[in-house]
Amino acid sequence: MSTPKDQDRTRQLLELLYHVSREVATALDLRTVLQRVLYEAIQNVGGERCSVVVLDDAGKAVDATIVYGTEMHEHTTQQLRETMERGLAGWVIRNHRGVYIPDTSKDERWLIRPDDALNKSGAKSAICVPLQAREKLVGVLTLVHPIPNSFNAEQLDLMQAIADQAGIAILNARLYTESQRQARVMTALAEGATAMNVSLRMEDLHQRILIQTMQALLVETVALGMIEGEFVVFRAAAGQNAGNIIGRQIALGEGIAGLAARDGRAVVVQDVTQEKHFSEADKFSGVEMRALLVSPIQSQGRVIGILEAINPIAKTFDPDALLVMAGIGGFAGSAIQNAQLFEKLQAAHQRYRELFEDSIDPMVITDWEGNILEANRQAALLSGYTAEQLHELTIDQLHEVNWTKIGAEFETLRENRSAAYESSLSAQDDSHIPIEVHAQRVEFEEADSIQWILRDITQRKEMEGLRSDLTSMIYHDLRSPLANITSSLDILYTMVPEEDRETVLSIIKIAENSTERIQRLVNSLLDVNRLESGQPVVNQKAVDSLRLIRQAVIDMQPVANGRRQKLDSELPEALPSIWADEDMARRVLINLLENSSKFTPTEGEICVGAGQEDGWVHLWVKDTGPGIPPAEQERVFDKFTRLRGSSKPGLGIGLAFCRLAVQGHGGRIWIESDSGKGAEFHFTFPVATGEQMATSIAAD
Repeated sequence: MSTPKDQDRTRQLLELLYHVSREVATALDLRTVLQRVLYEAIQNVGGERCSVVVLDDAGKAVDATIVYGTEMHEHTTQQLRETMERGLAGWVIRNHRGVYIPDTSKDERWLIRPDDALNKSGAKSAICVPLQAREKLVGVLTLVHPIPNSFNAEQLDLMQAIADQAGIAILNARLYTESQRQARVMTALAEGATAMNVSLRMEDLHQRILIQTMQALLVETVALGMIEGEFVVFRAAAGQNAGNIIGRQIALGEGIAGLAARDGRAVVVQDVTQEKHFSEADKFSGVEMRALLVSPIQSQGRVIGILEAINPIAKTFDPDALLVMAGIGGFAGSAIQNAQLFEKLQAAHQRYRELFEDSIDPMVITDWEGNILEANRQAALLSGYTAEQLHELTIDQLHEVNWTKIGAEFETLRENRSAAYESSLSAQDDSHIPIEVHAQRVEFEEADSIQWILRDITQRKEMEGLRSDLTSMIYHDLRSPLANITSSLDILYTMVPEEDRETVLSIIKIAENSTERIQRLVNSLLDVNRLESGQPVVNQKAVDSLRLIRQAVIDMQPVANGRRQKLDSELPEALPSIWADEDMARRVLINLLENSSKFTPTEGEICVGAGQEDGWVHLWVKDTGPGIPPAEQERVFDKFTRLRGSSKPGLGIGLAFCRLAVQGHGGRIWIESDSGKGAEFHFTFPVATGEQMATSIAAD
């Protein structure tokens, strides 16, 4: 049965615990809660000093406070680590139970410090108890008296009772502090992200990054460096003596900043004098460095620069400073990359506008409704309209649009395919100018648009007209006289006396050959015009292929002999007839033989051959001339075109006729050649069918 004295003690204990619980439960700030717990322990249990260590969920110390009498002191990092590893607090944490040490000099669990030496305070007595909440260890509470044997088991129980009351308050305060810290971190990062995305101008962006860093970390100076080659070059800075930082270079891997840039790892240094990697490279003129935080700026997994915070106003960096800095560095990397891409895009747009304005071709830009948005100077000069007047027109008012090429709703251009055609531009003075139109989809001033190049082809049309007139003149004015010359030569031959006929025959033969060449040229000019206009080949019949080739060789033999060239043929014993205009097919073969002879040197060789391939007769002419470069092999078939650098005479009609004639028969023609190794001209004509052969025999 309890005595009145025991009841009085129990009542006092309950009042004490209620008082302790009320004191520590009325605050949420962790530091305030810790101070109240320490004061309550000293006041109610006794002792000279009291300390508390707070643990996180992983058992790692996150905070510590010491009270000496009525004064608060902070544990150093080294002291806290030693206490946790080798001291009494560490033992209590590992064993989860309280302990009373009557004499600290006789207990190996007590960590002997310089203050414990005999010439100072000497031996002491101590109580250490765990702080628990919700079956979790949240900290450890230690009470020290300067005189050994000053505590007893009852005071140990009292300390444990105080610890039990304080445990839940410390846990709540710790969680509250952590949530507040996380909220500050998230707020800082959110504000930083918002501020950085306001502008895409690099200069503005740099300043916003610096301002957000200074505000989030509360430091004296911040600097931003970009990796350029093997160096970090500081491009922006803010704060004390920031002007001395801009332009400074640090080699990758040199000093704290260089290592952070090279390794892509954030570093926080609370005291630069204790950091072995701190070097002259990290120092800035006029900036006295005490503490330093460096975080890499990353973009798409690549380090592009660093962000450096110097000297926190609170003397040391907050535990969350590294997290905040890393977050700002990540946002900064994305923002800087976007700004760089924007600058490149702006430069490309500016370059396009300069090219647009300076183009020698008339050029207009329209939207997808055909409204003219922009027109360069050449477009205004060609059309006679002012730029303002052009902006009031649509593209189909400016020229006759070929909707077949463009598509009724610009479908061709919407598919990112270009279109080209010839048309007529309606000028301001109601005149019409022949133009060549090239249309394609482009991005202009950040808008999806259509670019129209309207090239003036007046001179080309005039030249084509002159050529057409010349062709007509040659055909009408030369064909009849040539026919008369040919007839006259035939008559002349019959009038020559028999005794003089052999001598005169050779002269007449030369005249006939020359006349025949002129006739072939005239006929080729006529055929080129007719085939270009789309007229079909009409005079087709079954033609004996071998006879055609052998006759062409015979006709070319005098020319080859005159140039001392060897003319051979590689022909099979049998070859099917072709379905062709015989005169046209003969002129194709003669033109190719003459072309080869023209470019084959004296003593060179020319060979003509043929073979059958799947319904086609394949013919070829080979020579030992200089050959035709690959880049020229298509161009030589163009009308009025000759090889670049060639001094050989000619109008450039022969090969153009050959291509049109072969293609008019449904065949194809091509060149196989390497420079300096001769040229091979290949072409095909269709094999005559049995029905076609019968039709030809009946016609004959």
